[in-house]
Amino acid sequence: MDFQKLRIGTRGSALALWQANWVKSKLEAEHADLDIELIIIKTKGDIILDVPLAKVGGKGLFVKELEEALLDGRADFAVHSMKDVPSEFPHGLELGPVLERADPRDVLLSINHKSLADLPHGAKVGSSSLRRQSQILAIRSDLKIIPLRGNVNTRIAKLVNGEFDAIILAAAGVERLEMTDHVVEYLDPEVVIPANGQGAVGIELRVGDAKTAKLLKVLNHETTRMCIDAERAFLATLEGGCQVPIAGFAQRDGDKLTMQGRVATIDGKHSITETHVGEAASPVALGVGLAKNLLAQGADKILAELNAAAANS
Repeated sequence: MDFQKLRIGTRGSALALWQANWVKSKLEAEHADLDIELIIIKTKGDIILDVPLAKVGGKGLFVKELEEALLDGRADFAVHSMKDVPSEFPHGLELGPVLERADPRDVLLSINHKSLADLPHGAKVGSSSLRRQSQILAIRSDLKIIPLRGNVNTRIAKLVNGEFDAIILAAAGVERLEMTDHVVEYLDPEVVIPANGQGAVGIELRVGDAKTAKLLKVLNHETTRMCIDAERAFLATLEGGCQVPIAGFAQRDGDKLTMQGRVATIDGKHSITETHVGEAASPVALGVGLAKNLLAQGADKILAELNAAAANS
């Protein structure tokens, strides 16, 4: 049997490797003649760990180096957590299949406390996400949100070592790594709206690489792809990166998509939230329409102030 070589570009964290190996196993189950190799690449987001994500700056902190490997031919496709992928791709690259979404919610982890409501006044909560920070402070303005970087294992270790009263992570990552021991609460996605793309794994590949695209086609999950397309269109219209307090979450029910979107200030004191329903066959129109509605209600002013503050920090 002649084996066809395929190289997967991936980050080196435990979660990234789990996702890449998950994709590898699915492809091998469908195509017996594939020889698949993981190409592990460090990204800027992996290297700079002593600075809050919002201050590292720029979009694509966890994907740029992977995209360079695609463009120069070191990798045939890259596996990403969709919440890390900017809303626009570099020239020559595109989004391929999106796999079935895992749990999109955020989870609270704690050693000594049972829930967000149970945390004592002034408790230290670890999170580097401005989206999480703004939504948690809207519920509990007394909490101290402290930047927390590193992979899932590192963050949980800091919780166990007593550096935080609680930390917030994505349910999907914690579950994929089977590290749910300290999960005490799954946060209601209508109260703490997930990040655009959270829980979904996507494939990026070169435009025009029909051979690779054909092999990867079996990975696509139609419902997840529709939801992700709506969420990414929402984010693109707002021109927001993953380090802005923007939340967007779409769900499919038959031939309809329901999407909730939110833009908030970092302190959580001001937010604009809307829910739109649209045709599942037109996810981009739903995402764009929801974003334009939020902008018309004042989200543009919130985003302008955030961008100005970031430029001056």
